[in-house]
Amino acid sequence: MTALEKLYTAVASGKHVCVGLDTDIKKIPPHLFKTNNPVIEFSKIVIENTVEGAAAYKINFAFYEKDGTRGFENLHKTLEMIPKNILTIADAKRGDIGNTSEMYAQSIFGHFNFDSVTLHPYMGYDSIEPFIKYKDKLNFILALTSNKGSADFEKQKLSNGKFLYQSVIQKVNEWNTSKNCGIVFGATNSLELKENIESFGDLAILLPGIGAQGGSLDDVVSTFKASSNNNYLINVSRALLYCDLSVEFGGVINRTLAELNNSIRTIERKS
Repeated sequence: MTALEKLYTAVASGKHVCVGLDTDIKKIPPHLFKTNNPVIEFSKIVIENTVEGAAAYKINFAFYEKDGTRGFENLHKTLEMIPKNILTIADAKRGDIGNTSEMYAQSIFGHFNFDSVTLHPYMGYDSIEPFIKYKDKLNFILALTSNKGSADFEKQKLSNGKFLYQSVIQKVNEWNTSKNCGIVFGATNSLELKENIESFGDLAILLPGIGAQGGSLDDVVSTFKASSNNNYLINVSRALLYCDLSVEFGGVINRTLAELNNSIRTIERKS
């Protein structure tokens, strides 16, 4: 299956939650420190208890890279635990030029064999092109992010009257000739989402910011329900991973994800 086929299969079955594996060793349940590899044990339990309800898994490279060789070993092991029919996203936010970008693309799609990646477009098309050449993959390009600092650049108005993030969305649509591009659009930007959703076309959309960052699930789901685009993934990380610290945390995560999926279905029916 291509990355896009995995996404289509998930959303067609009503799954829109992307489980963000931002595994912070300081936040995992204390009893796991008695195991040989707390990070892998934690990831194993999380995946086992979310695999039926997850549309995708997003692995944040920073939480693994910081541990050097052992961290990359854990990244490989985590990937191996995710079923091959579920979309995987490398949250690496790459973006460079020339041979550097080529090497980054080979790392993400060749070595690690992720289905998709997050990229930033600041350096233009030639920084994105090496990733786009992998036609069976997906590239989520940062448009409007969920952090407060997004106003520093992304919300700056250009001389043509458009905001910078709107220009990015337009460019990504132009680059999407192989139907392997998408955007990252922060769920904390409810008003901007409603105002710009028709410009998304059929792009795949990754939405961080629900839960700990304050984004509204109701706003996101109802906005997409009213549009022609159903190719959206709502990323949930901290609110799901660390919702319980007891020895029964896996079951709590399972129920929390089930409740989240039920909430999405309820909002869709009402919209």
